Amino acid sequence: MRIPFRISVVLWAIILVTLVGYAISRLLFFRSIFFEHAGIRLTQPEVATAAVEAAGPEASSRIQHIPKIIHNVFHNWRVPGNDTLPSDWAEMRQTCIDVNPDFEFKLWTEKASRDFIETEYPWFLRTYDGYRYPVQRVDAVRYFIMLHYGGIYMDLDNGCNTDLTPLLYYPVWVTDGGRGALSNNILGARPNHPFWHRLTLSLLPYDWKWPLPFVTIMYASGQWFLTAMWEEYHALLPKPVDGQQHEHRLYRIMMDMAPGADEWVFFTHQRDGGGTWDNWDNTLFASIGDHLLLFFTLLFVAIGLLSWFGLRFYRKYRRGGYSRLKSRPGNVV
Repeated sequence: MRIPFRISVVLWAIILVTLVGYAISRLLFFRSIFFEHAGIRLTQPEVATAAVEAAGPEASSRIQHIPKIIHNVFHNWRVPGNDTLPSDWAEMRQTCIDVNPDFEFKLWTEKASRDFIETEYPWFLRTYDGYRYPVQRVDAVRYFIMLHYGGIYMDLDNGCNTDLTPLLYYPVWVTDGGRGALSNNILGARPNHPFWHRLTLSLLPYDWKWPLPFVTIMYASGQWFLTAMWEEYHALLPKPVDGQQHEHRLYRIMMDMAPGADEWVFFTHQRDGGGTWDNWDNTLFASIGDHLLLFFTLLFVAIGLLSWFGLRFYRKYRRGGYSRLKSRPGNVV
C-alpha cells in the first residue's frame, strides 16, 4: 500500500522537526559542558586565604562538613588480582599521606569496590557489572563512595602540596579545569548529600552503549555525565531572591593548568591518568576540544549543505521527475 504524497511529506516533516529538536537540545547540553558552569567558583588561593582568615577567634564557629578521609581507587584490569600500585602513583599517594597525617586513607581495589556495591547498593550491581569499559566502574564507584562515606576522592595521578583541611568546610565541591567539562578526578563531599543521591540514581538512565567508546565513557559515567548532573541539580535549586546568592549552590575548585591561571595551592598533577583507558577515538575528541570554534563552524556548514541537498531532492520528487517542456513559437494551444 502506497502512502499518499501529502501524508508522507507530513511524516517526514515530523521526523525532521523531532531530529532538529533533539539536535538543538544536545547542542545546548554541550554548551553547558564546554562554555559555562553553575555553582560557586573558588580558586585554591581563595580557599587557603579563607582558612587563614577563619583561624582567629571565630574559628570554632566554622563548620567542618567533610570528614577527614581520602579515597583512591585502583582497578588493575591489565593484570587482574595485582593490587600493587605503580611506583609513580604510590609516590603521588604518599605525598598526601605525608602532609595529612591525621586523615584516614582508603584504597579501593577492584574486589573491594565490587563488594562495596554489592553490600550497600545491590540495586546497582547489575549495571556496575554490565559496564562495557572497566573505567566506567572506576567512575561509578567513586560517586557511591562520596554518597556513602563522604571525604575527598583523588585520582592516583594527583598528589598533595599541603594539608587539605581547608577544603573540608565546603559541603560539596568538584574540580574545574577552566575549559570544557567539569572534572571528576578530585571530589569532595559530606556523606549523603542530595547531589550525590541524584547523581547515583541517574547512572541507570544514562547507561547507554554509544557507538564511540569515548562518548560512552564520558556521557554514561564520566566527566560529561558529572557535568550534566551538576547543571541539572543547580537548575532545580530555588532562584535567588532580591539578587542575593543562594546558599545551596555547590562549589567548583579551580584547577586550571593554562598559562596565567591561578596557582595550585593544594594539589599536584603528574602523568595523565586518562592514558589508562585510551581508545581509538580519544585523539579525535581531544582535537575537537582544542578546536571547538572550527568544529562547530564545520558542523553548521555540513547541516546547511545537507538541508540544501534535501530541499533540492524534495522539489525534484514533488515534480515527479518530469521536466517542463519549452513552448515553440507559433504553437497554438
